[in-house]
Amino acid sequence: MGTYSPAMLRGQINNFSEGQFVAEYQGAIVGYCATFLIDGGYALKPHTWREITGGGYASRHDPNGDYLYGMEVCVDPDYRGLRIGQRLYDARRKLARSWDVKGIVFGGRLPTLARRLRRFESPEQYLEEVKASRQRDPVLTFQMRNGFEVLGLMPNYLSEDKESLGYAVHLLWRNPNAPDEQEENRAKTYGARLPDTVRVATVQYMQRRVGSFDEFVDLVRYFVDVTADYRADFVVFPELFSLQLLSMQDQELSPAESIEALTKYTEPLKNALASMAVRYNINIIGGSHPTRMPNDRVENICYVCLRSGEVYEQAKIHPTPNEVYWWNIEGGQALNAINTDCGPIGVLICYDAEFPELGRHLVDQGANIIFVPFCTDERQSYLRVRYCGQARAVENQCYVVMSGNVGNLPNVHNMDIQYAQSCILTPCDFPFARDGVAADTTPNVETVAFADLRLEALRAARNGGTVQNLKDRRHDLYTTIWREK
Repeated sequence: MGTYSPAMLRGQINNFSEGQFVAEYQGAIVGYCATFLIDGGYALKPHTWREITGGGYASRHDPNGDYLYGMEVCVDPDYRGLRIGQRLYDARRKLARSWDVKGIVFGGRLPTLARRLRRFESPEQYLEEVKASRQRDPVLTFQMRNGFEVLGLMPNYLSEDKESLGYAVHLLWRNPNAPDEQEENRAKTYGARLPDTVRVATVQYMQRRVGSFDEFVDLVRYFVDVTADYRADFVVFPELFSLQLLSMQDQELSPAESIEALTKYTEPLKNALASMAVRYNINIIGGSHPTRMPNDRVENICYVCLRSGEVYEQAKIHPTPNEVYWWNIEGGQALNAINTDCGPIGVLICYDAEFPELGRHLVDQGANIIFVPFCTDERQSYLRVRYCGQARAVENQCYVVMSGNVGNLPNVHNMDIQYAQSCILTPCDFPFARDGVAADTTPNVETVAFADLRLEALRAARNGGTVQNLKDRRHDLYTTIWREK
C-alpha cells in the first residue's frame, strides 16, 4: 500500500494535533498512530477508509465527536518485539479517557485472509473462527486482547489492502470512564488555543512609477506600518505588485529583459518583507514576484513572511496565458498549508482560485483562511476571481481574503491597466456577514480593508451549520488526489 504524503500528514496534524503520535527509539521514528474525533452515528455504521478519513487527511474530524476514530497504526518491522504497537494503543486509550469520549472505533486489517481463505467458506466464517479463538489472526487477535469488540465485517474498506482482500473488521473499544448521557452537555475545548478572532487587512495597492528599490520598499512599509497600528494579524498585498520596480527603467524593456531585471530584486524583496514582519509584529502575505528558480524555470512566487521570522514560498500552480506569453512563467508543483500563530492558512494566487480542487486541498490540510493575491486588468477578469473566491469560501466553509492592484504602469508589459475591488469573504450562513462579505473596498482606489474573522464560527458552521459542505462530501463517490512531487 502507498505511503502518506506530506500534505496528508499536515492535514492530520492541523485537523487534530492531539490525536497524532509517533514512537521514537534511539533517535529513530519507529511507530506512528493517527486518530481523529467522529460522531458515533457515522462511525458505528459500515463505511470505507477513504470515506471516513477524508482520503487520509483526517478532514472528517468533528470537534464535537463522541468517538475517537483510529485511522492508522503502524510499526517499523525492524523494531517489532518492543511492544510499540501496544504503547500506541495505550496512548490512544489514554487520549479517549482524558477527553471523555465514549470509545474508539476503527477498521482492523486481516493480513492473513488472502492466503488462509481457501480453508474457510467465507471471510465471515474466518472471522467467527478467530472470535472463538479456534484460529489466530496476528492483528485481530491482538486487538481483541486489547479489549476491542467486533461489530462486524466491512467489505471494500480499503481496496489497496490485497492481503486482507479489501476487508476490515469493524472494532469498538468502550471507554469505561465515559460520562453519563446527562453530563454530555459539558463545554469542550479541543486543540491548541488559537485567538478568538483573527484580524486581517487587505491592501488595494496603487501601481505608480518609483525611482528606486528603496522607494518601493518605503511604500510597502507604509502599509505594513498602518495595518500593524490597527493590530492586524495578517496583511496581504496583490499579485505581481513588485512589477512596479520595472517603472524605474527609462525605456520599455522586452519581456525577457523584464524578468532578468526583476530577478535581481528577489532576495532583497524577500529580506525586506521578512524584516518588516518581525519588526512590525505582523504576518505578511507578500503578493507575488516572478522568480527565476535554481533549475532556471521562472515561477510566480508568493513569499509568506511570518512574525516569528519564518519565511515560506507558495508558487502559482496555474499561470495565465498572458503570464506564459509575456514572461514564460511556469506553474509550481506544490500546494501546502502554512502553520501560523493564528492557525493554518493557504495561498492561491489569482487564477489558482478558479480551480476548486486547490482550495479543497488546502482545507483538507487544515487551512481556515485562504489568501488570494490577484492582478486583473478589467472588470470581467476581476469578477472571475471574485466569484470563484466566494465559491471557495462557501464550498470549503473557510475565509477568503483577496488583494488586487489598481492604477497603471504604461511602460511595463501586461501592467498597462488594472481593475480591483479587494475584499474579505466568508461562508454564507447565520454566523457570518449577511452577504458573505466581511469587508470590501471601493473599486480602483488605493485603500485598506480590515475585518475580524472568528475561527470558532468556522468550526460551528462545519459541524452544525445550515449546510455542512465538508462533512457531507461523498467520499464513496469522488475524491481529490494530489500527486506529490
